[in-house]
Amino acid sequence: MDLEALAASPVGSLITIKGVDGRSGKSYDHKAYLPDPLPDSVPLQHETYGAVTEAAAAIARLDQAALLLPVPSLLARPAIRREAVSTSALEGTYAAFTDVLEGEFLSEADRSAPVAEVVNYIQAAEHAFEWISQYPLSMGLLGTLQKTLVRGTPAEKTDAGRVRTIQVCIGGGGGGIEDARFVPAPPGDQLVAGVEAWLEWIGRNDDVPLLVKMALGHYQFETLHPFADGNGRLGRLICVLQLVWRRELRVPILNISPWLERRRKEYQDHLLQCSITGQFDEWIRFFCQAVSVQSASAVEKIDALHEWKEETMSSLRAARVRGVAVSIAEQLIGYPVITATLAAEQHGVTYQAANAAIRRLVSLGILRERTGRSYGRIFAAPAVLAIIEP
Repeated sequence: MDLEALAASPVGSLITIKGVDGRSGKSYDHKAYLPDPLPDSVPLQHETYGAVTEAAAAIARLDQAALLLPVPSLLARPAIRREAVSTSALEGTYAAFTDVLEGEFLSEADRSAPVAEVVNYIQAAEHAFEWISQYPLSMGLLGTLQKTLVRGTPAEKTDAGRVRTIQVCIGGGGGGIEDARFVPAPPGDQLVAGVEAWLEWIGRNDDVPLLVKMALGHYQFETLHPFADGNGRLGRLICVLQLVWRRELRVPILNISPWLERRRKEYQDHLLQCSITGQFDEWIRFFCQAVSVQSASAVEKIDALHEWKEETMSSLRAARVRGVAVSIAEQLIGYPVITATLAAEQHGVTYQAANAAIRRLVSLGILRERTGRSYGRIFAAPAVLAIIEP
């Protein structure tokens, strides 16, 4: 950590920390960085205002595009899973998109460790979006989400779901705290107060544009690093939760992590430079670019899905397909990987009827069996997957 640069930070301060590194067993006498509370007003450069305006317009276009589909909520399911894959990859957990979709049909014991961790994110995100439709962000919600993220992983410790009680560090290639790229604030009253001030700031009704609140709120959350693990994934999820809470995005279909994943070092550098310089404009512009690009990409995916659905329904009519097979096809946008059991539950028919409908869709090339088994078979819509995969 560049102690000299951070000592001169205009938006935070260094705190002396002493203790024993739990990983190496060695004693340390070092410094940690505590950010000041976020400002009440955020003066921006003209170029930054332009980026904020462009990103807000891109979100509005995305919101409108989602409403073109008869059941917009179907879009949320694959979007959450796309984000789950990319946001986890940013933290070093890699799982293929289709492996995750298929893994949801497996028992917890049968999932690989990476898939299990990504599924944890899916479950946390779905709970979060259900919550935010009625209630604002709270420490209770954040604790529940973090506990879900680390469930069944090596990161599941006794303080799961609570503001961390240990000193953590970021980067450094597995070395000691002195070798870390960044050392967040120590556990204790200052950290708790910082998190409480952050939560009050992002929930405040004021004149700070929402995109600025998202960008600075994300910076502050990652800098405080309030939990022992899962802060990156949780911080990026919070960005979209803010959009949904403010009703700027009625269906949670924005994925910013794929763009950030391709620019991991630049993303990390921007966050660190905010602490060093106290200048937020470059980070806000970078963040807004992620939002603009990913919003436009999502609109393209929605248009492609809409076209696929129209063509598929037309082909089903031409083949004189009716009943549950049509109903299953209509929902493949949200459920591109299915089983006969799931289809039967969703459409209120017997397993035999659902299985027969799936066989018909397979014969038409709309579905393809993926397991090669005669039991517990999983089917996928390859054309839909080709559109929605990250």
